Amino acid sequence: MLHYRIYSNSSSEEWVTFIHGAGGSSTIWYKQINSFRKNFNVLCIDLRGHGESNKVLWRKGDTFLQVSEDVIEVIDYLNIQSSHFVGISLGTIIIQTLTRNHPERVKSMILGGAIIQLDMRTKFLIAVGNLFKYILPYIWIYKIFAWIIMPKERHFESRHAFVEQAKRMCQKEFLRWFRLTKSLNPYLRNLQMDTKGVPTLFVMGEEDHLFLTSIQELVKKQPELKLECIKDSGHVCNIDQPVQFNRVTVDFIKQLT
Repeated sequence: MLHYRIYSNSSSEEWVTFIHGAGGSSTIWYKQINSFRKNFNVLCIDLRGHGESNKVLWRKGDTFLQVSEDVIEVIDYLNIQSSHFVGISLGTIIIQTLTRNHPERVKSMILGGAIIQLDMRTKFLIAVGNLFKYILPYIWIYKIFAWIIMPKERHFESRHAFVEQAKRMCQKEFLRWFRLTKSLNPYLRNLQMDTKGVPTLFVMGEEDHLFLTSIQELVKKQPELKLECIKDSGHVCNIDQPVQFNRVTVDFIKQLT
């Protein structure tokens, strides 16, 4: 089973589950824990191959579906009937997958640095990564990706945090996760951002130059979805601007409860 950490709040019955992105771990939420634990019970999970979840076995053909079922296994074990879910980057795909298959377990989705489709630049990056993944050390590829996705000086802390977390992965685990990107675009098209009626908030950095535009276009088509854009922030907005991120996300959950 996946490794997890719990921060309990005896005065609340609400649960918030945090899902990190590829190469990270549950520790990337270090700027959110205090704000959230004052109001809710908090569950932080390390996805397979990340953080302390380094003994979860992969099976041939595993996809985002199996990765999302890992999360369900944890909340089943903890007898959590339903939870609000907060994700960042690739973690938002796992939350979308989980919601599609288990909507009754999801009270709301908060999708930070959300990925719902890939533009030509992102497809090119993934293609280059797949070309060199058996040649270059994985951490080189990850550093290049981090610089392209989070290029500005004020993105330094989030860029540094993700690279440092990625160093804890091994080459084999990186390759397993990177294989998922081969089918990512058709998978996202099939996923089609079906919220199943679950309240959804996108939290995006105004400088998220790879993924923000697609979110803005989606919200125009589906006005029931909510979008908060955070100034002076890139892809990993929970680290770039934690005060604003915490305020809008905690308020969103409070309004629902």
